[in-house]
Amino acid sequence: MPSDIQPRPGILDIAPYVGGASTLAGGGKVYKLSSNENPLGPSPKAVAAYRAAAETLARYPSSDHADLRAAIGKVHGVDPARVICGDGSDEVISWLCYGYAGPGDEVLYTEHGFSMYKICALAAGATPVAAPEIERRVDVGNLLSACNDRTRLVFIANPANPTGTLLRHDELTAIAKGLPPRAMLVIDGAYAEFAEDYDAGLALVEARENVVMTRTFSKIYGLGGLRVGWGYGPAEIIGVLNRLRGPFNVSSAGLATAKAAVLDVAYTAHCKAENAKWRGWLRDELAEIGIASDEAHGNFVLARFGSVEQAQGADAHLRKAGIIVRQVKGYGLPECLRITVGDEQSCPLLIGALTEFMKGRG
Repeated sequence: MPSDIQPRPGILDIAPYVGGASTLAGGGKVYKLSSNENPLGPSPKAVAAYRAAAETLARYPSSDHADLRAAIGKVHGVDPARVICGDGSDEVISWLCYGYAGPGDEVLYTEHGFSMYKICALAAGATPVAAPEIERRVDVGNLLSACNDRTRLVFIANPANPTGTLLRHDELTAIAKGLPPRAMLVIDGAYAEFAEDYDAGLALVEARENVVMTRTFSKIYGLGGLRVGWGYGPAEIIGVLNRLRGPFNVSSAGLATAKAAVLDVAYTAHCKAENAKWRGWLRDELAEIGIASDEAHGNFVLARFGSVEQAQGADAHLRKAGIIVRQVKGYGLPECLRITVGDEQSCPLLIGALTEFMKGRG
């Protein structure tokens, strides 16, 4: 007999998020290039901080995150009072939806935008709306045309995931200025540290009252397993999010390790330089064997194949070689594979396997 207990409308429309695969049948060494993780791992200072945190596991973590917020403020030049820390930047994104969107409201993102925007909108009871992109790039005109008096949040990942493309400051400014009065622009900067000459939208956040940015420790800082992220915006908006935040939402280990990671600016710079080197090499080598890709600004490359079948065949061939990349058909890009920028071992192996496939020996 069916139960009368039912979830709120929209919840059952959520397709659960599926992370990048990390294992293959049969065992053996695996090169995981599917989740945009830092192949160099976290800073040694961050690892030391994590180990030291084991001595205080019996105690609750700080509820105000003051030390981590101060470290973020020092390194990124932001006001610590307007920083909020979350269980990954996904949690900050969810607070924005819960705090500012609900039934009858719309949450706007772009055609190939990060899937958590739609998931969080549906969880809040709002209607998700996708604006068309042009050649895998956010189009300002299309985005603003999709806005109306029900639009409450506009999410843009910059650099974008999974495309890797980047909007200029003037384009972001045009979006912020063109939004309806009750709408907020959220600039998701999960990959901001990998881009050259980009402030992750900070100047725009400081200049306007309708812009918030989110950041993460999962990518360049190599702390995906700890789930720490942060957001920055106008004091009034951060105040709303703090009313939704659980008092102990980030663990002691997460707070201590993230603080050590963000303060180790030399290690972060090293990771950025290594990523830029191998990202450029990877794009050049892909082009050499006939695989197109857009200019990439994150720590991944979106490889474009001639057909869906060819992309699937390449993926299968890479798996036989012990290399896992990410199919992105769920993002409307079935003819593409997203490839995390690896290191001096995994990148040549990847190109070797793809060269073999493209020559018909797969």
